Amino acid sequence: MTHRKFFLSVLVFMLLSWSAAAKTPAFKNDSLNITLPDTDYSDELRLIRMHMPDIEVGNGISFQPKNKSYKLTMRIRMQNMVDVDFNEKFEAQELDARVKRLRLRFDGYIYTPKLTYLVQLGFSPYDTKTLPNGNSNIVRDAMIYYVPNATWNIGFGQTKIRANRARINSSSALQFVDRSIVNSEFNLDRDFGVFGEYNQHLFGSFDLAAKASITTGEGRNWGNNKGSGLAYTGRIEFFPLGRFTGKGDAMEGDYEREQTPKILLAGAYSYNDRALRAQGSNGDLLRFDQARNLSSYFVDFIFKYRGFAFYTDFMGRTCTSSPLIKSGETVEQYILTGMGLNVQASYLFPSNWEIALRNSTIKPDKEVQPYTNYRCYNQSTLGVTKYLIDHRLKVQADLSYNYKDEFTASDYSRWQLRFQVELGF
Repeated sequence: MTHRKFFLSVLVFMLLSWSAAAKTPAFKNDSLNITLPDTDYSDELRLIRMHMPDIEVGNGISFQPKNKSYKLTMRIRMQNMVDVDFNEKFEAQELDARVKRLRLRFDGYIYTPKLTYLVQLGFSPYDTKTLPNGNSNIVRDAMIYYVPNATWNIGFGQTKIRANRARINSSSALQFVDRSIVNSEFNLDRDFGVFGEYNQHLFGSFDLAAKASITTGEGRNWGNNKGSGLAYTGRIEFFPLGRFTGKGDAMEGDYEREQTPKILLAGAYSYNDRALRAQGSNGDLLRFDQARNLSSYFVDFIFKYRGFAFYTDFMGRTCTSSPLIKSGETVEQYILTGMGLNVQASYLFPSNWEIALRNSTIKPDKEVQPYTNYRCYNQSTLGVTKYLIDHRLKVQADLSYNYKDEFTASDYSRWQLRFQVELGF
């Protein structure tokens, strides 16, 4: 009896493995639907299959008991990257080879499908940098959501602030090796608090989404925010031609190859009361307990149609008082106030090769320009991506040229060449 159970288990495992490895036309998250052989052991095979995890290519491994009292989906992904920086003469200056991101994610529901959760941990050095207050930084997301219906939901915990689209998008869904320099400077990242979302169909194909949050203002894993206020953020999104296929608004490029034109136009505003960090929910700790009230604004636009994608986002930061942190008359630190514009376009060929172009510009306010040492910072990037299984398995390379309109000439990297492999399941 023991040997027969072992044989049946091995047979089911082989069937699962064969089905997972079978060649499919598009690899679009196909479930492993297995037709069991008609043998004397069919009933036992089905019983074993019922107790095995549900494996879905690209969407992790799911566990769910018979009574469906909970569901747990486990996913893991990694990004392995090589980055070479060059001077103006294209002479190699620096090599950076590392695991850029290594993430483990759990999501699902417990008790009822209306009560969902999300946990995401990061393990690479990039993910786990110690915070300015000394706290560890492994936890990225830890959220509990109440989702009564498709129209609205509310969540409590730590996750991304819904501000600009580039930051809302997962780093696994990018068409370049990483996000733009504009996003790096002005995005709001993650924070702890209360998050709400409302979705409404208005008329015809016109949809609307509104997102808001009240958070601590100091960013993820910060904890005590003595002497600081809260951050208040709101975002509104318009879909005049209907929703994107397969949540395409949250993924760069047009992998779904929209058969009709799709557009997203969105705007967001955030006010961080008595922020303790230079970027609000990110950046260095402000010195001498000189908190600042920071306002951030965001506008983004997306267009996709038959493999072509266009994306632009405009964002900036203002400070209600001086952005300069002084000790007496000496400027010890500054908050980069100003604005940035990012524009990118791409085309996905039938072979799943993609060519993308991006231009990003940061313009600091005049008051802080002497301390940034530039009036304008521009980066132009050419990217190439080969999608093997959509964004879950892809190979990417990009080449960037950096230019700064400086006050005093400095030796900075003019060229940047990056190569990356993304794997997630």
